[in-house]
Amino acid sequence: MEKQLSTTAYWIGVLSTVIALITRLLAAVGVFVFTPTPGKAPISYRTFLDGAMLFFIMAIASSVAAWVKQQKA
Repeated sequence: MEKQLSTTAYWIGVLSTVIALITRLLAAVGVFVFTPTPGKAPISYRTFLDGAMLFFIMAIASSVAAWVKQQKA
């Protein structure tokens, strides 16, 4: 289970990183800029970047948990 969680979290982290890079590049050239909606928090490249970091940390933690479990066996 830990291996599947680690793999899934890794690929979601990669996808979030790619989305963050694309949105940041588009915002830098002025093609695409997220605009805040009234009453809601704006979505920016930083949102995807924070999500990517969260998923990469989850992948590392689940890999370590699987490794510790394997060492005890």
